[in-house]
Formats: sequence, C-alpha cells, structure tokens
Amino acid sequence: MKKILILAGGYSTEKEVSIQTAKSVYSELNKDKKYKIKLVNPDGQFINLLRKFKPNVVLNLLHGRYGEDGYIQAILESEKVKYTHSGVLSSSLAIDKELSKKIFIKNKIYTPKFLKYSFKNSHNKKKIIETLKRRLGFPLVIKPLNEGSSVNVFICNKKDVLKKLLKLKDYGEILIERYIPGREIQVAILSGKVLGAIELIPKRKFYDYQAKYNPKSKTEHVIPVKLSEKNYNRVCKIALKAHNLLGCRGVTRSDFRFYKNKFYLLETNTQPGMTSLSLVPEIAKFNNITFKNLIEKILQDASIKK
Repeated sequence: MKKILILAGGYSTEKEVSIQTAKSVYSELNKDKKYKIKLVNPDGQFINLLRKFKPNVVLNLLHGRYGEDGYIQAILESEKVKYTHSGVLSSSLAIDKELSKKIFIKNKIYTPKFLKYSFKNSHNKKKIIETLKRRLGFPLVIKPLNEGSSVNVFICNKKDVLKKLLKLKDYGEILIERYIPGREIQVAILSGKVLGAIELIPKRKFYDYQAKYNPKSKTEHVIPVKLSEKNYNRVCKIALKAHNLLGCRGVTRSDFRFYKNKFYLLETNTQPGMTSLSLVPEIAKFNNITFKNLIEKILQDASIKK
C-alpha cells in the first residue's frame, strides 16, 4: 500500500487556502483504498513524524512562505523523501518576484516594469510620488516580494499610494510595478507540458484574494479562452518557457495580462491551489482529466534532487 503524507496549513498568510486544498485532495484520494494517507500541519515535530511514518511520497499542498519558497523542500531533500511540485531552487526563484522578473526580462518575456522599494530608508513623501510617476507612472501595483494568492496586493493611484504603502510597512521591502490593464489569462503546465489556459473576468477591481477564494465574488471563468489560435499558442509557449527557465516540476500556473497584443507575465506559481474554485483542476477537467487523475499525475512526478 502506497503511503502518502499530505502537508497542509503551515505558517503563511495562505494557511486557510492550503487547508481547503488539502481537504479536497484528501477526500478524493481517500475514496481509493490503495493509499494510506496522513494529513499533517508541519510543526516542530515534523521530522520525527516523517521518519516514523516513512511515506513513499510527500504531497506538498502548502502555500506561501515556508511551503512554496524552498524551505520545506530543503528539509525533504535532506531526508531523501520524494515530494511533489518544484524543488528548492526553482521554488525560491519563483516566489521571489524580483528575481523571477529579472529572469523573465533577461529571456525576453514581457513583465510589468518594476522597482524594489525599501522602507528602511527615510523617504520624502513628495519625492516618493515624483519618483514613482517618473519611473513607473500611475496607476501602479504594490505587493510583497514573496507572498502568493494576491495577499496584500493593492492597485494604487497618485492619491492613495502613500496610504496603501503603509499597509505593507512590516514587510521591510516590497515590489512596486506598473499596472497593466487588459485581459487576465492564466496558463497551467503539468509534467513539462501545457495543460491549458483560462480567462478570468473578476467583478472586483482585479483577481485578488477574495476573487480567488470567495464564491460570492462571482469571478467569471472563461474556458476555452477566446483568443486566436496564434495568440493562444503564444501565451502557452511563454508559460512553458517560464516553467522551464525557473526549473519547475510537477504543476505550475502562470498569470498573464493581455494588453495591446502583448502578454505580460505577472508571476509563475509553483504551488497552485486545488480547491473547488481553483483554476488548475478546472483547466484539467476541461481537458478530460478528472480531479483524481490530476492528483495522481502530480504524485507520479514526485522526486528528489530537483
């Protein structure tokens, strides 16, 4: 009997999403009696539990910091236990919005113009606005350097940027980028191949945390995406290129804005959600891959030394 250890919860701001994801996956896998499954929230006793349970594979369903940034991956590598999704380096690169954007730019992938902002330096308020206007222009987006699920992401204009910046002060350093309007398109990659794409039409200002996880937000999901064949192939090719450039494994989801016939890559997620509202299961379903098949494909791709 194959032993699967599912990791869920964790310490990031996306803890609740991780738990929702894990419950969906656990109930699906539990229908099949060929698996012995244990669901754990990794804490100080995690390594002891891992050694005692001796899983064949660890299904990593953590999101955000400590789960998606190479931290838990490094522990699993040192314990020589096969695990799902991306490895140490690719996880740490993908979650770091500054580093990943530099990689995209170097490899001729469009991404919104950006700068890193540090709260450590004292800034003259008037000067901040002038600098942002000159270098990026308004409106702009402010976000943490290494969070997922659109946590603490704000679209700002000249009037409210200083007030919104204060909300992120605890991060120390953040990313500020030019706001790209246009269509929101997301592409999933599974086991090194394009799984498909979906378009999101949020009723909210953008596809933020509420739009992602609250059914009441009524975000419209459009699949198949209404793009010409040429543009569809183009965005899929860029997503696969980003997946490979970052050295990702298993499943990823890349988020794009399509504006003036250009695809701007916002980020690549190495631990996309697997809840009932999540996009990767929806893309898979459209391509005749059941939720269970999707999970099993992710499990098949588990390995170490990646």
